[in-house]
Amino acid sequence: MLLTRLAEVSREVAATAARSRKTALLAELFRETAPEDVPVVIPYLAGRLPQGRLGVGWKVLSRPVPPAGEPSLTVREVDARLSELGKVSGAGSQAERVRIVGELMGAATADEQRFLLGLITGEVRQGALDAVAVEGLAEATGAEPATVRRAVMLAGSLQTVAEALLADGPPALDRFRLTVGRPVLPMLAHTASSVAEAVAKLGGSAVEEKLDGIRVQVHRDGDTVRIFTRTLDDIADRLPEVTSAARGLNGDRFILDGEVISFDADGRPRSFQETAGRVGSRTDVAKAAREVPVSPVFFDALSVDGHDLLDLPFTERHAELARLVPEPMRVRRALVSGPDDATAAEEFLAATLARGHEGVVVKALDGPYSAGRRGASWLKVKPVHTLDLVVLAAEWGHGRRTGRLSNLHLGARNPDGTFAMLGKTFKGMTDAMLEWQTARLKELEVSDSGWVVTVRPELVVEIAYDGLQRSSRYPAGVTLRFARVVRYREDKRPEEADTVETLLAAHPEVRR
Repeated sequence: MLLTRLAEVSREVAATAARSRKTALLAELFRETAPEDVPVVIPYLAGRLPQGRLGVGWKVLSRPVPPAGEPSLTVREVDARLSELGKVSGAGSQAERVRIVGELMGAATADEQRFLLGLITGEVRQGALDAVAVEGLAEATGAEPATVRRAVMLAGSLQTVAEALLADGPPALDRFRLTVGRPVLPMLAHTASSVAEAVAKLGGSAVEEKLDGIRVQVHRDGDTVRIFTRTLDDIADRLPEVTSAARGLNGDRFILDGEVISFDADGRPRSFQETAGRVGSRTDVAKAAREVPVSPVFFDALSVDGHDLLDLPFTERHAELARLVPEPMRVRRALVSGPDDATAAEEFLAATLARGHEGVVVKALDGPYSAGRRGASWLKVKPVHTLDLVVLAAEWGHGRRTGRLSNLHLGARNPDGTFAMLGKTFKGMTDAMLEWQTARLKELEVSDSGWVVTVRPELVVEIAYDGLQRSSRYPAGVTLRFARVVRYREDKRPEEADTVETLLAAHPEVRR
């Protein structure tokens, strides 16, 4: 497949808000896609590179290269060149990156250059979500959308299902079954503003602690234990204590859903960053386990003794979980009967926050396990932190944000009146806000590198965020987690913005 075709569909999908039109565009593209192109086409549609980060900075990407007059690049040729680019290292690497990028961009048309630049910088956000891609794939192959959706759920990969479907048609979907040792994508939760709202929507519910750990799916088949992350990576070799715990459970063939989390000497959860650092550590695992031990905490059972539990109501799945897993290794929970019991749910949330956890998940007792989806029967509730910060700079957008300032650089006040950058965000912005902030920031412009517009620190913006984590990349030593724009505060002067000191005082966990 030519890259120009993929870039064209990406652009058209970005330009329409109608789900039916997005589905039709993707279906047409999938009809033209050879099975061997799927490993590139699917990630590119989602704005991802199969290679991950390439380590290519703006100094390399900003060098102007005359575009090709006619399209000739195929998606697999581009993938091969980007794989080559990702392997460059050592002496002379910068010059080699410049050469490879120059050759690739020189073979691309102007439209293809824009698409590639967005892919490499992570700025392709065209709305080709997996759910819409599933519908497009079903339409292209004549399969039932629900059957395709379940196959993706069980395979843990849209790409895997797409390859099979495009090669062998709808009968290929029969291959995808829940199997111990093969992970499925985890069920996710929607958000509710309060536990009262969540309980009102769901009725009889379990209110469970929401732990700030690492989501894991633990598979045991006899003595073989595999531990998969949310991205389906197997990390069993890094977590010997979790493997040992799984082998000690009352069963030898199961799939359990839960989190791993690290606690301090007082039994309070360590920061997310400490747990994530431990889980990510591949060297001297025994030493890491002694210094930052992690504990598994389970909250669902997907398969027990060869029986698929996904379609059973939560009450029955939890009964199987309780049969296998002792209470100290299960997530704390409270059962509520419905809206009349909202006070008990509020009290459980308050107790959970007091124990140092980040909130609760309210789960309908009759809900099935919707793997790989944000199921309507799970609603998460957690306090929202907000800050008034100052915009220090903004980056020019790509894709549908081309020509508009998008990614904001955010700063808090230092004691001397300067500003310390805490991170960036492009989230929470409507089209109207993008237009407004582009015009306003251009009025405050100090310099424009072609990529980043530095501005006078005068514009205050209210930012919501989920928490802090330590970071050596930023001067205050911390960065915001999941920051998003709430609104601009033109009624506030930059001297009224929040300070670094105030921020750190509100999050003592990052200072431990």
